[in-house]
Amino acid sequence: MDAARSLAAVRPSGAVPEPDGARLIAEIRSLEDQKSALAARQARLSVAFDLIQRREQRDRGVPAGELGSGVGAQIALARRESPARGGRLLGLAKALVTEMPRTLAALETGQLNEWRATLLVKETACLSAEDRAAVDAELAPDTGTFDGAGDRGIIAAARTAAYRRDPRSVTQRASHASTERHVSLRPAPDTMCYLTALLPVAAGVAVYAGLTRHADTLRAAGDPRTRGQLMADTLVERTTGKAGGISGIEIQLVMTDRTLFQADSEPARLPGYGIVPAGWARDLLTNAGDAAGNTAGDATGGTGLNSTGARARNVWLRRLYTAPGTGELTGMDSRARLFPAGLRRFLTARDDTCRTPYCDAPIRHFDHIIPWHRGGTTTHDNGAGLCEACNHTKETPGWSSRPRPGPRHTLDVTTPTGHTYQATAPPLPGTPARQPEADLAVAKSPDHRRQRHRRANDLHRTRRQNQPAA
Repeated sequence: MDAARSLAAVRPSGAVPEPDGARLIAEIRSLEDQKSALAARQARLSVAFDLIQRREQRDRGVPAGELGSGVGAQIALARRESPARGGRLLGLAKALVTEMPRTLAALETGQLNEWRATLLVKETACLSAEDRAAVDAELAPDTGTFDGAGDRGIIAAARTAAYRRDPRSVTQRASHASTERHVSLRPAPDTMCYLTALLPVAAGVAVYAGLTRHADTLRAAGDPRTRGQLMADTLVERTTGKAGGISGIEIQLVMTDRTLFQADSEPARLPGYGIVPAGWARDLLTNAGDAAGNTAGDATGGTGLNSTGARARNVWLRRLYTAPGTGELTGMDSRARLFPAGLRRFLTARDDTCRTPYCDAPIRHFDHIIPWHRGGTTTHDNGAGLCEACNHTKETPGWSSRPRPGPRHTLDVTTPTGHTYQATAPPLPGTPARQPEADLAVAKSPDHRRQRHRRANDLHRTRRQNQPAA
């Protein structure tokens, strides 16, 4: 393969002279052109696959409004992308193949990469198929129109052409954009995060101006914090109603008892963010609590974590028991069709995010892997946390899931084409990085599973006996 030869070319050996820089740059450019051509090929294949799936679904009697369900998710799994990303890639492919042939030709010849082709598709999304094709012909990206142009230049050219073609649609698009306002959260390095708000421009400018004025006022009064720090702190305080930003919201920080009580270095996990350092997790429960001015305590009414005598916020501990070696959570069962609150918390702690392969969206639904109406039980083994979109996709004809043995909870997802993908629950804090085969065999043995189940039942009975009367 060309890629393999390229890797060999940059690994000098004793008998082969080191390649010169000009040849390496030429090969890098050639590989980039090949990537663009392969992206164009993927677009054509995606559209062909969509047509085949729609025809098969129609033959099975799927309603017209539901034709195409699950196609984007199958493309996402094949490309190792999230289902949401797969839907966008399918939309991009349809636009390029059916409405923007000259942009597709530029992608096939390497004059545009996939990202810049996406920009052209995005900026013409508000147009009709005829107008979009006309803009595609006007811009003629396959003739080298955008050679040397940056992303902003491409966006400006596409917007200008789209507005000339149909100014009313562009204006309506701007009016509709306000309905898509939302707030999102993304992890950032070093236990930080990006809290992003997509707002109408007037509202966004007003919020920013208000935060800026308040920060300047505090700075003028002698506050030593920077303007950026003051704006961020003010945003948190005005949103949560508390100076430290910590309110009575459960965040479900997951950590080992060794990390909490013995200063162990095993990192913790914060749902919605990911892995956090052990010291930071302890500080969140102790030092940060001093400023909150609340009283700490554990779930059984014990003393607070803060031993200095200072008042700290409420800290509730919920014990999670894992199997030695594998780190698999020991479970609980329910005869109900719906997952009870305790089992939902269990699945959230185990799965962390949507269990569909490559999807890391937040958990919104608690799903029976083997459906209830087919004899599936409401247990931790047959339960999985899914996002809303993946749960709906799972109900599309041809999709199926089933649990399978594994060191941690594992399930197989099978698509209508017969392809199967595996999803294993992420390791909890304290799970060994590597496990000897002998320990793994013991952990998976029936006797060991029965012992874990018996211990879980004993703990449950003890908790009920010690529960105070109402």
